[in-house]
Amino acid sequence: MSVRGEPDRRTLLRAAAVAGLAFTGVRREEPVGLAVVGLNGRGQELLERLLADSGARIVALCDVDEVVLARAARLARAAGARPALFGDFRHVLARADVEAVVLATPDHWHALQTVLACQAGKDVFVEAPASHSFLEGERMLVAAREHARLVQVGFQRRADPALREALVYLRRGELGAVRVVRGVCFRARPSLGRVQGNQPIPDTLDYDLWCGPAPLEPLRRRALHGDWRWNWHTGNGALGAEGAHVLDLTRAALGSELLPLSVTSVGGRWLVDDDGQTPNTQVAYFESESAPILLELRGLPRDARMRAGDWEAGMDAYDGLALGVVVECEGGRLRLPLAGACVALARDGRELARFEGQGDLLGEWLGALRARRVEALSAELEPALRSSALVHLAVASHRVGSALGSDELQRELASSERLTEAFGRLRLHLAGHGVDIASERFELGPCLVPDRGANCFHDHAAANALLAGRHREPWVLPG
Repeated sequence: MSVRGEPDRRTLLRAAAVAGLAFTGVRREEPVGLAVVGLNGRGQELLERLLADSGARIVALCDVDEVVLARAARLARAAGARPALFGDFRHVLARADVEAVVLATPDHWHALQTVLACQAGKDVFVEAPASHSFLEGERMLVAAREHARLVQVGFQRRADPALREALVYLRRGELGAVRVVRGVCFRARPSLGRVQGNQPIPDTLDYDLWCGPAPLEPLRRRALHGDWRWNWHTGNGALGAEGAHVLDLTRAALGSELLPLSVTSVGGRWLVDDDGQTPNTQVAYFESESAPILLELRGLPRDARMRAGDWEAGMDAYDGLALGVVVECEGGRLRLPLAGACVALARDGRELARFEGQGDLLGEWLGALRARRVEALSAELEPALRSSALVHLAVASHRVGSALGSDELQRELASSERLTEAFGRLRLHLAGHGVDIASERFELGPCLVPDRGANCFHDHAAANALLAGRHREPWVLPG
């Protein structure tokens, strides 16, 4: 790979040699030298957490925005750290004192930064979803395995004892066979606003570097740092936000390591006239050998009355959950929220068991680095990529879909009881907001069938192009 301004290969190899490329199994006690990359929002939260951890030593900070970087530097210095500061991630990798990197950058940077870090001999903690497109995951996994790197993905719930114990209970058959795994992602997403014309780029920011693998296009949205998730070039919408974590829980509940047999999406973007591109209301349905997964996603509150107030307080719920999973079984159901206790319920609603206990995914990763034990990771790269794949499959179905009227769509869904039921709820939800269902158009994605051997869809070139993704030169993935 040839990228402008990158450190030379010998410098990176020296850094890799210092970091060590083998899983030694020998535990070290000194703190791990870390760089935190991407310091706005989630990145600042992770930095604050790491500054308080005796197992971490912050030696470098990196952000393309000088203002964000300076704010993080003040935070680090107030805690007694004196990190080196960088605007370009690649120069972080040349430092021998950086043993591992924490990536809280936008989704479109995850794969390239993870691959380059692994090649430089650095371990990685990368926020979820692991990748921005499906086939990026293959390159990430090859790099992690070839260079014996420990890569943890930020599916936080995986480290919680509550989830682990609840899944053991489910696997024992205490609730009988699983019938359907329902993912619920009801999170308020008010309008982003709509801009007129190209927006100014802050003088403090290298916009070419911010775009990186994404197309270098004029900024046509209000918040550069806040709205990237709702643009297809840089994010995957709500599916790639809370949706990724919910889908990870659905996969954990099923216990399957295989891609689904098929995926279908129904959705759209309603009642927010803004610059967002991704759906704010969606149903994604995955067939599998054991039981189907049905994800329902909503960014609007319960009904029109709630839009005038606090959207978050007015969000709807399914079986008491706004964010999480309900595993419906023959003998009852298991609630798996994104945070808090997991609860098993009988068919009549009686509580049968409760599972509590919060883990620490970042701390777990630091411990695994000191011991060089990949098996100590709860959200290791390979299984985390399988969860991220569900995001990409559903996105592909939505983006190659066709706009249909309500009656026509109902006829198309008639063969699927689960999809028909979920679409009925979607229609009622939108009707509660005054949407004219009779004249409204809904985006129906085709039922796409993954070819598990080839990591693509059967006979759908447009959807396969989305799985592959595109990287702008010179920011292409190595290999």
